[in-house]
Amino acid sequence: MPGLNLGDEFPNAQVETTKGNFKLHDYMEDKWLVFCSHPADYTPVCTTELGALIALIPEFEKRNVKIIALSCDGVDSHHGWIKDLNAQAGCPSNELLYPIIADKDRELAVKLGMIDPLEKDAQGLPLTARAVFIVAPDKKLKLSILYPATTGRNFNEVLRVIDSLQLTLHKKVATPVNWQNGGECMVLPTVSAQEASSLFPQHRVAEVPSGKGYLRFTPQP
Repeated sequence: MPGLNLGDEFPNAQVETTKGNFKLHDYMEDKWLVFCSHPADYTPVCTTELGALIALIPEFEKRNVKIIALSCDGVDSHHGWIKDLNAQAGCPSNELLYPIIADKDRELAVKLGMIDPLEKDAQGLPLTARAVFIVAPDKKLKLSILYPATTGRNFNEVLRVIDSLQLTLHKKVATPVNWQNGGECMVLPTVSAQEASSLFPQHRVAEVPSGKGYLRFTPQP
């Protein structure tokens, strides 16, 4: 099945959305992008997810991130559903703070490898899975996660991942298991001991039975 690998350029597709027609790269401008697909409008899990995204918009904006969603429903369906999404988020507006793509012919869903073969609409056509793509300002794919229709996403985890991606893009560190922004990081294996002492003067080396000093921790730079 077609799809994207990490580092691939995200397609500059022309899309029809609740906020007009445009190309994805134009929508991104020089920002990061979180691209989310959902199986269908007016479905329970999707409503909780896209409602949660509304509430988290200020957190995404702090990180220079724009949001866009997609399903195989049409624009009219999306517009009708927006009232439910805003109600779920406790938002009085009738406008959605981010666009939803109408991918009725499933062209973009197939191109991005987002089709869920086990979930079908009333006509027997496959629906989109719950995909998350994170795209950097250089338009390259930095992360992808694919959930089945029965499992809702955790967007606090998406924010955590964005914090890690933005940090490690510019600093010679990695983020360990369960890392949270501001927590201890790890010095990359490609950084020599001499360079580590210069870049991370407060780093520490954890002892392991192998005696190999590869577990190097440092305060977040």
